[in-house]
Amino acid sequence: MVKRTFQPLVSLVHASAAQGHGDPDTATRTLIEQTYAQLRDDIIEGRLLPGSKLRIEHLRTQYAVGAGTLREALTRLVSDALASAEGQRGFRVAPITLEDLADLTQLRVQIETEALRKSIRAGGSRWRSAVQAAYDAISAEEPIAPGRRRQWETLNERFHETLLSGADSPWTLRVLRLLSRHSERYRYYAMTLPGCTRDVHAEHTEIFQYAMAGQEARAALALEAHIRTTPDLLIQALRDGKVTLPGAAPAQSAAQTAIRRAKKQTSSATT
Repeated sequence: MVKRTFQPLVSLVHASAAQGHGDPDTATRTLIEQTYAQLRDDIIEGRLLPGSKLRIEHLRTQYAVGAGTLREALTRLVSDALASAEGQRGFRVAPITLEDLADLTQLRVQIETEALRKSIRAGGSRWRSAVQAAYDAISAEEPIAPGRRRQWETLNERFHETLLSGADSPWTLRVLRLLSRHSERYRYYAMTLPGCTRDVHAEHTEIFQYAMAGQEARAALALEAHIRTTPDLLIQALRDGKVTLPGAAPAQSAAQTAIRRAKKQTSSATT
């Protein structure tokens, strides 16, 4: 479980409201947002392990907030598919598996590449200016500096959403935002792989240049390759024994066994 010391948010929020900086309802919403963000970062970065129980009585002390605030924040995490509700038994961190990653990846490829094609066809000068601004912003954060992952993730989400905004489909963006938030867990592990030399900036630049040039087919192919790189890196690292996904569910163990079996069969066939 998490071993961190958090600033007492409750006292800060109450003090702010008492000094006239906002009404209590707004202060409560702010506290829920802050607690949600802290929990989310701890899940994504592995401080709260996949499959682990999220015990309200423990988290109240750890995050220095009340039980009601925690439940609201955890409910939001459930809607992000980062946690699961177990009826009357509370909450648990969602597991991570290769099967889950493959499903997420395939769905993102199907939806996002088609949305990019439509966005390029429909996007006008305002869309092009917005894409340029989003690309410039994320380029300023690449390569990702230590301690700047959260800022980069915000700009990364903005870049991808802006690319697709020319098609004017709010529901597409909502669905992809959910998929992206869940995929962020896997991106974190891929980004921290030992010896990883992935050039994300080059990938973004290729997508950006094709999109701005109106070459929708090439832009879609570049985007698909970009999306598939994360699972490809993780699978290769698992094959090489360089990484294990923490708190792996039984399905994960089965997937790793299948990978090892396939590797042995390939080796036998070539000898």
